[in-house]
Amino acid sequence: MDLSTVQAALSVISGGLVGFSLGLVGGGGSILAVPLLIYVVGIANPHVAIGTSAIAVAASAALNLWNHGRAGNVKWRCALVFAGAGVTGALIGSTIGIWIDGQKLLMAFAVLMLAVAGLMLRKRGSTGDSQVRLNRDNLPWLLAIGLGAGLLSGFFGIGGGFLVVPGLMLATSMPILYAVGSSLVAVTAFGLATVANYAMSGLVDWSVAALFLTGGALGGLAGATAAKTLAERRGVLNTALAMLIAMVGSYMLLRGLVFASA
Repeated sequence: MDLSTVQAALSVISGGLVGFSLGLVGGGGSILAVPLLIYVVGIANPHVAIGTSAIAVAASAALNLWNHGRAGNVKWRCALVFAGAGVTGALIGSTIGIWIDGQKLLMAFAVLMLAVAGLMLRKRGSTGDSQVRLNRDNLPWLLAIGLGAGLLSGFFGIGGGFLVVPGLMLATSMPILYAVGSSLVAVTAFGLATVANYAMSGLVDWSVAALFLTGGALGGLAGATAAKTLAERRGVLNTALAMLIAMVGSYMLLRGLVFASA
């Protein structure tokens, strides 16, 4: 699309909001990328919005993976097996998503947002086996759950961290700290697989993506800085973000129902 000055500015601002959210509370922001691109930036085609947002998802996950990797919070073998299975699912899911009617896809996305909001409000314990390794017992679980998480991630063009984190914990019993770090391997891989599929179909707006990523990088730095200052209130901030996602999801669902009945 040919961007006006206002749309270019809105692309940067929207990316900044997503990056700020990710930096501040460590998740949830990427699922806001699609509604921001559609309702704020003005991308009319839902498929283009999904393909474009997938770039931001992959880039944000890769940056955070670097930090977690340096901190030793990544169980690489488990993560790579999970991601490998998930990439297959992401390619299948994104292929299916491309052929689904755009408005129906948005309604399904809205339902997913409501589910994400509910999951974000749940408290997760920090117990688990910190010495977990890839073995014969957890290998089948990693492959099966990874495939399913990748399928949903590719279909909706999201990072899927809210699926990957509990999926890794379920498959291996690793603590949440390691699950969060390890999940970024899969989220990066899922995003790249989705981008590749949408790009081959011409469903990525590269100019918007560049501006969105610029804003995301700046917003991420600001969010990370704010997270240190507001560390004791991150539970409240996480709840606020979950409520925001629920409100946006409800709006999208209501809008889709009105559109369908028109």
